[in-house]
Formats: sequence, C-alpha cells, structure tokens
Amino acid sequence: MELKELRQQAPLINRQMARYGVQFGIYKNGQFDERLFPFDPLPRVIDTGEFDLLRRGLTQRVNALNRFLSDIYDQKRILADGVIPEDFVYRSPGYLAQCEGIGAPRDIHSHISGIDLVHGKDGSWYILEDNLRIPSGASYPLIARTLCRRCSPQTFRDNHIVDNRDYGQMLSDVMSYVNRGGINVILTSGRYNSAYFEHSYLAEQSGAVLAESSDLYVENQTVYYRGNSGPVRVGTIYRRIMDEYLDPLCFKPESLIGVPNLMSAYRAGNVAIVNAPGNGIADDKGIYYFVPKMIRYYLDEEPILKNAPTYLPFFEEDRDYVLENAHTLVIKDVAESGGYGVVFGSKLDVRKLDKLRTAIQREPRRFIAQEVVNFEDLSLMEGDQTVYRKADLRAFVLSGETTRVWASGLTRFSRDPSSFIVNSSQGGGFKDTWVLSH
Repeated sequence: MELKELRQQAPLINRQMARYGVQFGIYKNGQFDERLFPFDPLPRVIDTGEFDLLRRGLTQRVNALNRFLSDIYDQKRILADGVIPEDFVYRSPGYLAQCEGIGAPRDIHSHISGIDLVHGKDGSWYILEDNLRIPSGASYPLIARTLCRRCSPQTFRDNHIVDNRDYGQMLSDVMSYVNRGGINVILTSGRYNSAYFEHSYLAEQSGAVLAESSDLYVENQTVYYRGNSGPVRVGTIYRRIMDEYLDPLCFKPESLIGVPNLMSAYRAGNVAIVNAPGNGIADDKGIYYFVPKMIRYYLDEEPILKNAPTYLPFFEEDRDYVLENAHTLVIKDVAESGGYGVVFGSKLDVRKLDKLRTAIQREPRRFIAQEVVNFEDLSLMEGDQTVYRKADLRAFVLSGETTRVWASGLTRFSRDPSSFIVNSSQGGGFKDTWVLSH
C-alpha cells in the first residue's frame, strides 16, 4: 500500500525517462541500437544493519584491490610470495605492460569501483564480479529517484530512506582529491557510447567538463582543454573509454577516440586518470578467485563478504572437477563482459557440453567456473500483475581521501523468468535501491 502511488505513476516515470534520454545503447555488428532502459518502480530495500555489513565488506574488498594494483605494477610482492601464480597474471588480457612503474596519484588506482553482488536465498551476500575499469550505472538510480520523488513525494515523506543525491558531490570530491592542477574532465567517446546518457548526466551532477578526444591535447606532457577563451589545463580525467583506445601512441594506433600522448602526461604525474589504466588485471574474472587471499595478504583480515564458490581450470585439481561437473556449473569466459560468455552447463546438450569441455582443456586460463548461487527474486510490475525475477546489485565504492560506499546502487533484474542473467545488454531492467536510515 505504501508504494501504491509509485505503482500508479510507473508509466509516467518511464515516459519521463525516455524524454530525458535514459537509454542504454548497444553497438553490435555495425548497428547502433538505442533502447529505453526499463525501470520498475518497486525498489530493492536494504535495512540499516544489512547495509552496514555491505559497507564494511565492500570497503575492505576495494582497499585490498587498490593495494594489489599498486603492488602488481611496481614491487610485485604478491607474486614473489606465491600468493598468485606469476604466469596467471602475465597471461591476463587485462595486464598492461605499458603501465609498469607508473605511480597513480595518491596511490589510488580504482577510484570508482562497481562491485556486483547477489543476495542468496540462504541470507548471505555473494560477490560475483569486481568492475574496476569503467563501471557504469550510477546515473540510473540517481535519475530514477529524482523522477520518483517528483511523481510521488508522499512516498519519500512516509519512508525513512537515505538520500542518494550526494553521488555527484562524492564523485567531484574523488576527482578533486587526485587532481594534479587544473579542471576536472569526463572523457566520452560521444553519443554512440552505450552509456552516453550517464557521461553527460554525471558531468552535470559533479560539475566536471564533458569532453571528447578532439577537445583535449597534450603539450609538454601536460593535458589541455580547448576552452572558448583559450586552453585550460586539465588536472583529472574521468575517462569513460577502454584502456586500449585511450592513447593511440601507447595502445591501439588506430584509435580515433583517444588523446595522443595522454599516457606520457600521466607517467610524468601531470594528470590523474580515473580509473587508472591497467585496472583490467584486477577485474579479470580469473583474478577474482584470488581476492579473498589479497584481503588476507594485504590487510591481514578475514573477508567480510563471500565470493561465489569458484573453480579455476588453470589448476589441475579444479580443472578435473569442472570437467566432471560442467553440467551443473556456470562457466564464464574471463575476457567477456556484459553477460556475454556466460554459459549454464545445465542448459547445454551433450554435444555442446563436450565442445565446452574441449575448449576448457585447450585453454584453461580462459575460463572460470562457479556453483550456481540460488539468489533471491525481487517483485516487479508486469502490466497490472506482480511477478518475481532474479536481481543483482551493483554497489558503487568511491576511493578518495577515504573509501566510501554510496548508500544506493543499481539493482538490475532479468525480464526473462527462466534467466539468471540481469545485464542491461541482455535486455534486463533496473530498480532504485533504498537504504533505510535509522
């Protein structure tokens, strides 16, 4: 009954989202498909005690991952001490030799971390993935909350919900903390990026300048923005393009969306890049297996939040188990993202299972396997009916002067009743996430 007004206003809220351009674009096979990111008005609700557990566990995890990133491109103590196999790291597609020896400003590599969790039916939270390159999605619960508040102010007067409108200030604080002298810029590849709405919205919310590569240039190892009144020095770049396209003189020479010599300015310490180049090694799905060991190694603490039960075919014992039990496991290709490359063994016929086993035997480093976590279904509206679908939570952790967990998050749900895959690129929708105050 408390959400009755939000239910009634759902069509209006989605129409307003379409007007604001709250869309998720997919560029695939030479075609750009821009679609509305469907919003469901029934929120995920997290109580105060539960959020405190998440806050402590996520802070611990991101602090350990930042320590790992500093170490792996410098002293490599974790390799020397045998915590992670050396060749496992160097064979990762996310490891960038070009980042060797570069000290990130303030020693922070992952400034905005998107950690994907599910709430198991056993009552435990399980972390599925760490996204430390360019995690997207914070803008969607921000705009959704704004529109819901406008359509149903009584709902927010009657419920004690932590205000989530501080994300823009949190982002601004992080960029300013690592700033090397100059303006804060959000670097976008343009409107054909799948998350372009977010780029422009976060620039507005944080007070940063939205720029494309043609707006920036490097001179004397310093980055400048082509302002209306002349060049303006840039101190922080919140880049929303992948590492390999960031600087055509350092990575892919054919890139037209990067800034030539940007990496030389970064190496010289004259600009901060948020998130730091090279973070892909830490959100490699194979490295995910070792994060609990990182927490023990760097922080001397026991992990507060659990990984999903995971097996690495890279290790012979795990490989034997995966090959024998492939029909019950979730197999993930470590180089894929957005829900692609995820295979449920239970849905494969004998021929496809044999083909998968052959691929695992041939390239064991390429895959991880996980037990299927029976995670909770959340209620959502389908016409006039309430139905239940699988949903995850992307929590946002911002690392600046301190590490802070945003009291909100992106709850994504599957629109297919038989699917566990909730990614927007796979046709999923999203909800607001309410954290209750005391």
